[in-house]
Amino acid sequence: MKRLLSLHAWLVFAFLYLPIGVIVALSFNQSRFGVRFTGFTFDWYLRLFSNERILEYLTNTLIVAVVSTLVSTILGTLLAVGLVRYQFRWQNVLRYLLYVPVVVPDVVMGISLLLLFDVVRDAIGWPRLSLFTIILAHISFQIAYVTLVVRARLMLLDPTLEEAAKDLGATPWLTFREVTLPLIMPGVVSGALLAFSLSLDDFVVTFFTAGPGSTTLPLYIYSSVKLGISPEIHALSTLMVGITILLLLLGTLFWRKRT
Repeated sequence: MKRLLSLHAWLVFAFLYLPIGVIVALSFNQSRFGVRFTGFTFDWYLRLFSNERILEYLTNTLIVAVVSTLVSTILGTLLAVGLVRYQFRWQNVLRYLLYVPVVVPDVVMGISLLLLFDVVRDAIGWPRLSLFTIILAHISFQIAYVTLVVRARLMLLDPTLEEAAKDLGATPWLTFREVTLPLIMPGVVSGALLAFSLSLDDFVVTFFTAGPGSTTLPLYIYSSVKLGISPEIHALSTLMVGITILLLLLGTLFWRKRT
């Protein structure tokens, strides 16, 4: 039974990661066409970084990811503190609503945000689809992930630590800054890294909320694949996967060291 379960686990992991491994291998393949490996080369990475359009799309992607992560981390952390440490009306309803952006399909999220932006633009003439609307769209689902991660961390803390700080004369803001925030920092960092990786890899929501001049790397990969897959796309995909894995590993290591 143990061997059967072990074999099953290996087959599942092979099914999940073998396609990614093929892309990584082809990004170092000398052959431009086909999947036959004819030699090892870094030429496709060099061509990738000498492409001005790709560098522009990379800049757009990083702008969206960094700005949306900063905003969603701040708002998500404050929302988590409010949900855990304070009691108010409709609190349970808000807790359940946090899961909506997590479970709703990306297509539904993208279409709903596009319709929202269209309605607001018809009413006040702003905003037009651009990097700004992409950032707003990413913030709308990133907040939920950050809040859930930070909330889980907060629920593990002993509230008597904060009460002791208040008994010693600390103000609510000082208590949060000197006691609560340092203790939940692993959760905040993990939530921020998760939000950043989600923004970096997002395609569906970005596809519906992007405008002229706001192309990101996932959109560029999609449009390039329709015209024919090139080794540069393999190299770009490999870099995106590597960056995402690196961020998740850093978040995990930071969490383990602090806990």
